[in-house]
Amino acid sequence: MKKIILSFAFAALVMGGAVAQEKPKATAPQEQATNGPALTFNEMEHNFGDITQGDVVEHTFQFKNTGTQPLVLERVDVTCGCTTPAWTKEPIMPGKTGFITAKYNSAGRLGQQKKAIVVHSNAADGAKYIYIVANIKEKSNASAAKN
Repeated sequence: MKKIILSFAFAALVMGGAVAQEKPKATAPQEQATNGPALTFNEMEHNFGDITQGDVVEHTFQFKNTGTQPLVLERVDVTCGCTTPAWTKEPIMPGKTGFITAKYNSAGRLGQQKKAIVVHSNAADGAKYIYIVANIKEKSNASAAKN
């Protein structure tokens, strides 16, 4: 019985020591974000709500460089040909704002849609994702009823 109790006590000490040896979380990426360029959006997602199939809608996302060095948008990728991006091409100084405009063509699409826009920049935290969302309704057959 004594051996069992001692075994449990030893196991508890070993486990306590293993937990104490856990590495502290690195703070370097957070420091880089504040000491370098930092991309901060006013909104990460825009919902167009219900739109009719074939509508072309557009939204401009505003962002700010909350870092201490100039921010450069290297490229902006979209997930399909239905979305066309435009963005601030010149460097954005600390404290200044820029934009990314997404034009979405709903032709040939129906139902709930969520499209990702990937923003690649020199910000320390890497690529950022913003989204446009729409619920596409079928075009009414009013023109077909006239024939």
